[in-house]
Amino acid sequence: MNKSKVLASLVIVIYILFTIFGFIGEQVVAFTLDALILPVIAIAYFVFYKNKTRYFSLFLIFYALSDLMGLIINLIPYSESSSLLYEIDYYVGNAMYVLSYTFLIIEICRSLNFLHVLKNYTIHIIVLTMLNIYLVYVLQVIVDPEKEMLKVGYYLELVYNIVMLLLLSVSLLNYFYRDNKKALFMFIGTLCLVFSEVIDVAYIYITQRNLLNFIATTLVVAAFYFFCKQIGYKNIKEEDLDDIYV
Repeated sequence: MNKSKVLASLVIVIYILFTIFGFIGEQVVAFTLDALILPVIAIAYFVFYKNKTRYFSLFLIFYALSDLMGLIINLIPYSESSSLLYEIDYYVGNAMYVLSYTFLIIEICRSLNFLHVLKNYTIHIIVLTMLNIYLVYVLQVIVDPEKEMLKVGYYLELVYNIVMLLLLSVSLLNYFYRDNKKALFMFIGTLCLVFSEVIDVAYIYITQRNLLNFIATTLVVAAFYFFCKQIGYKNIKEEDLDDIYV
């Protein structure tokens, strides 16, 4: 068994243990295991993948760092200063998630011809824009600025949701434009990631049920599986591939 399979097996073991401890009510252990999944995936990417790109690498780095920061702060014994640490985790951690999603948007947009997209997918863009505005509104209503949240936190959530839905829209347009396996896997990964974020909102602000946390983490793992899978494909349209093989 080579090292890449060892790390893949480690991710699976951590995920299984997270599931077990989550459903038996050991939330601290489950949270710790959950926060370790992405850093392990990031290590596997940097060690074993040769075709690395700058912005996808930055996406992984900031996402993993945010998870690690949350893990470290959660492991610090409770004290009077804990509330300050949790605030730092909330603002800095979410800011790093926003940055990570922004880098992934840039990674996707690097291969897009914006003039072609605007010309050929005008209706799609209008529909996606209207849908995104509605979804952002719904998510902000759920967050509710009166729930012990400062205005800066409310606006951070707003920016977070806008960037998240923009990422989904860009990945969908990229799939329409490229119509290949790489773009498809990127879109599926993004879709899983966004669904996990929506479920996280329900878990945090509506009801903290273990099933919701399990589904959200499962979707994140699935998302990064597809993100890693798309690395092995080139950004060539299907019709161009047909021409190559003729």
